[in-house]
Amino acid sequence: MLRLMQKGIIALLSVLFLALIAANWLLNHYLATPLLLESSSKAIRVSPGTSLTSQSRQLADQGILQWPRLLTVYGRFSGQADIKAGEYLLNPGDTPRDLLAMWVKGDVIQYSLTFPEGRRFADWLLLLSGTEKINHVLQGEGMDELLVELDLDVNHLEGWFFPDTYSFSAGDTDRDILLRAHARMIAVLEAEWQGRAPNLPYESPYQALIMASIIERETGAPDERGQIAGVFVRRLQKGMRLQTDPTVIYGLGDEYKGNIRRKHLRQPSAYNTYLIDGLPPTPIAMPGRDAIHAALHPEQGDSLYFVAKGDGSHYFSATLEEHQKAVREFQLKRRSDYRSSPQ
Repeated sequence: MLRLMQKGIIALLSVLFLALIAANWLLNHYLATPLLLESSSKAIRVSPGTSLTSQSRQLADQGILQWPRLLTVYGRFSGQADIKAGEYLLNPGDTPRDLLAMWVKGDVIQYSLTFPEGRRFADWLLLLSGTEKINHVLQGEGMDELLVELDLDVNHLEGWFFPDTYSFSAGDTDRDILLRAHARMIAVLEAEWQGRAPNLPYESPYQALIMASIIERETGAPDERGQIAGVFVRRLQKGMRLQTDPTVIYGLGDEYKGNIRRKHLRQPSAYNTYLIDGLPPTPIAMPGRDAIHAALHPEQGDSLYFVAKGDGSHYFSATLEEHQKAVREFQLKRRSDYRSSPQ
């Protein structure tokens, strides 16, 4: 009798062992079988607070996932039941195991937004407002209102955001992206300020930022930034006015229609550097790192003037007489293919 019982237990254990092997094989086969996707990729969204059970059932209802309960049980027993909200991209060939790994890691779809150098803060807002997948939470229409919403320790927003390409996921806010760009600008400006050349006419990093924004707007030729900076620094050191058109244009605001006229140069404004001494009160655009570096490392030389040649570059002069001659050559007799920026 005892021997029969032993044989029965052994047989039962053998059956259980074989059943476990079979179940394990079936589970791994299921986890490695591609999802029921068509030939193209598909984006899905996991809402905040959604459980693994609920999300698996949703995909089953969409005909993408077979046996959702099995994935839920596997996730719980393997410690992978805590899934993260966000937008995910499913590709043909992805398996339930891949799907669960994405959810647990939060491997969401990444988008990107590029803020070019030399654009104004208003231009950045337009780029943000036209970008899909961003959660638009900023409501302010004026600079003062937005300054309150962003809660930054600055007096004016212009110039305080670093031009770069920023990655974001669906649901990230416009406020979050701007705060990241601001933190980046703070870091870049501080690093460049620490390594600045001696004897510069700036009392603070902010004044260097203002200068960098003017340099950024004056030239699109990378190899000219240092020369442009040298001209402006020498003018400041000699007590000469900067007399730069981009600051006048910024001060005109919506009044500027594409052409700067003599009356504009005589029009009083805090940004009219033909009338004011020194720097304008704020930056006039978002400068990139090269422009900031140039402002803090101006090229040595004796030039005090420059004029656009019409091919995207500038002619630099040391004397007013030479400058006036260059103006007659390059501005009063403009070439037919005149352009202000390099190709």
